[in-house]
Amino acid sequence: MAYPTTNVRELRTAHGMTQEYLAQKLGISRPTLVRIEKGERPPTPAQDARVRDLFGLTQKGSAVSSGDIRISIPQKNLDKFKQVLLYVLSKTAGKPNIGMTALYKLLYFIDFDYYEKYEEQLMGLSYIKNHYGPTPREFVKVVEQMKKGEDIEEVKSSYFTYEQKKFLPRREPNLQILNAQEVSMIDSVLARYGDMTATQLTSLSHEDTPWMAAENGEDIDYEHVFYRPEKLSVREYDEL
Repeated sequence: MAYPTTNVRELRTAHGMTQEYLAQKLGISRPTLVRIEKGERPPTPAQDARVRDLFGLTQKGSAVSSGDIRISIPQKNLDKFKQVLLYVLSKTAGKPNIGMTALYKLLYFIDFDYYEKYEEQLMGLSYIKNHYGPTPREFVKVVEQMKKGEDIEEVKSSYFTYEQKKFLPRREPNLQILNAQEVSMIDSVLARYGDMTATQLTSLSHEDTPWMAAENGEDIDYEHVFYRPEKLSVREYDEL
């Protein structure tokens, strides 16, 4: 979809700003700024206001268009999370390597890979940075609800010398809540990482830029996904 052309690029070049500098000031990635300047994405109202402030524009007569852009703040679509979890469990519950810790990392890669590739949130969970890698804040509460609703069952098992907590699906996921693009991304993550151990997944997540950029105990920022190392990136970027 093409949006009305904005004058952001003209304002930036007239003031001698680089794309990297302006993107930093707006709190967005450089690829997103490129799309705004091309008219492929409009700025949010907050970004529109920030542009006005940066370039001394008044509220009236500004040529900067406003509208919705991707939202990096976690949106917490918990209904979708439940169906994603059921779908992932239906594909992995029989694998001895997939306990709760490995499941945390698979959910992380599903959310962050989707955000990087499509600039939209899938589940939009909040992930905390801790020693064992990204941990979804909403997981425990939602899983307790699903256990009470008999959607899933919690079991204990052993993997090598470790005891692990596993979850088994008690019903089929409602795939009407997930579109084909979302299911494709989930399948892609499971194909790449579904056979890894929790230790391997934790190590891999520690190489990801969003995890490295966060402070211990703090939420991991989705926006840093656009600065991933090549081995973890799922998107092809245009040369700028």
